[in-house]
Order: sequence, then C-alpha cells, then structure tokens
Amino acid sequence: MKMKPLFLLLLVLITMGATAQGSDAKRDKIKALKTSLLTTKLELTSTEAEKFWPVYNAFEEKQYDIRHKKMHSLIDKLKDGSAEKMNEKEAAVFLSQLQSAEDDLYQNRKKLVTNLKNIISPIKIIKLKKAEEDFNRTLLKEYRGKKE
Repeated sequence: MKMKPLFLLLLVLITMGATAQGSDAKRDKIKALKTSLLTTKLELTSTEAEKFWPVYNAFEEKQYDIRHKKMHSLIDKLKDGSAEKMNEKEAAVFLSQLQSAEDDLYQNRKKLVTNLKNIISPIKIIKLKKAEEDFNRTLLKEYRGKKE
C-alpha cells in the first residue's frame, strides 16, 4: 500500500471529522450545500431524482457511519502520537483495522455505483464523482481558510 493515498485519505477524514464535529447544524448545512450542487451538476429529471436521492442518502449515511465509528478511534490514535509508540504487533492490528475500514468505504462506494446504474446514466455517475470531488476540494479549501 502506498503511503501518499493513505495520508491523503486520513487528512480528508480528519478534516471532515473536524468540520462535522461542530454540530448537527453544520452537518445539515454542508449536506444542503452538497445536495444543491449535485442537483445542479447532475441535471436529474424528476423521475431520476425520485429514485436517486434515497439511494444516495443511504450511501452517505453509511459512509458517515464508517468514518465516524470505525475511523474515529483510528484517527485518534494517530493524533495523540501513539503511532510512534506502537510495537510491530500493535501496528499490524492497527493496519488491519485501517484496511478493513477503507475496504468498507470502497465496498459502499462500489454498491452505490451498482445501484445507480439502474437509475441514472453512466455519464451522470461520472459527473457525480466529479461533483463530489469538486465539493470536497472546495470544502477543504474553505476549512483551511478559516483555520488561518
């Protein structure tokens, strides 16, 4: 496993966790902004939207649960410096837990794409991926701007 993708994943998760921890109101605001952006970018018909949003919202909730239940304790270990104090056995267990959580995130994403193939076109699925990346990049830039 390459360290750069792992580092980037952890950075995004830490950032998203810190952003979402403020309150449910912040999470709701971010969700509303994301919904608005996706609606605009995907140009969903009313029939597509009716089927798309329940599937996408279930995906988002599952991602949130994985990130905040499985990844939270792992991220805390990295923040408090215990990673430097781990022995080989503890590091192997930690790595296994991390890989399991990453696999859960990947499998959830894979399930989303499979489910969406019956609802929207492949082009719209690709547009969804691009819109999500753009949104996350913008959110990260805004978060970084507020920290400075």
